[in-house]
Amino acid sequence: MLPQEQGTARSPDEQSLGETCFPSVNGLLSSSSSARSSSDGSLEGKHGPSVTELPSRAPTTWEYLNATVKPSSLAEVELLLLTFCIGLQDAVSFPDFHCFASNQTGNTIFLTLAIVLPKLNGEMFVTANIGVALGLFLAAAYLTGQLGHVVGPRRRLWLIFCNLVQTCLVFGAAALQYTRGIELEGTRTMLAIGLLAFAAGSQVVQSRSLGMTEISTAMATAAWVDLVIDPNLLSGGNRPRTRRVAFLATLVVGSLAGALIYRTVGSAAALAVSGAGKLLVTLMFLFNTTEQERLETGKDSA
Repeated sequence: MLPQEQGTARSPDEQSLGETCFPSVNGLLSSSSSARSSSDGSLEGKHGPSVTELPSRAPTTWEYLNATVKPSSLAEVELLLLTFCIGLQDAVSFPDFHCFASNQTGNTIFLTLAIVLPKLNGEMFVTANIGVALGLFLAAAYLTGQLGHVVGPRRRLWLIFCNLVQTCLVFGAAALQYTRGIELEGTRTMLAIGLLAFAAGSQVVQSRSLGMTEISTAMATAAWVDLVIDPNLLSGGNRPRTRRVAFLATLVVGSLAGALIYRTVGSAAALAVSGAGKLLVTLMFLFNTTEQERLETGKDSA
């Protein structure tokens, strides 16, 4: 009688004992696969942090409006448009009010002249108008800057809100000029110059928050100096130089346009064009790209 070959069928008791002591390979693989495809979508190692795969989704309207605006080429265009609007305003504010809406360097010099040479008041400048313009410009700069530190200077909703307020102020000044006429002195005159100066102060502060100091939207002195002393003035790919040139050219064009409109149509029309430009920039802020915030998980658990 031949000996029993290996691989012959085992008794039921032997088979049960083998499955109890040595789980099947298929069972182990099935268990491992189930762990990888668990419903929570996470893998957790023994010695490492958990890595969570977050599904990508479009931001809500509120999240989009509260996102931080990224400095970009579109932001440069917006600042240049605001520069054009300031050029329009200063081109009409000096002949109408004998002071500047945004150029506070000139207003500061006139204010010192008014203290030393008061007889020039009414001829070269109007002291009351200068005081209102300088004071409200600084007040707007203070409020916009300090509140910007709290809410976020480049938050989209903040930029839209500030520009919308500035736009309304400029349109208000245009309405005063159109309905009440032009007066060199008086309450209505100080109200009109105050509206323009407040809008200009807020605008200059906002332009700095976008991180492009070469485009201040108002003051040209620093831009001229920084341009001519630039060691790479004639080099290609010099973005700061290009921004300064674009800013100065836009300011000149805006001033020329303001003077032309002032001569042919009147100061109210020039201010209305300036307000329309600021309104356009307000709408453009809806389309600026946002800074992406990185989300890292498992740092604390490492």
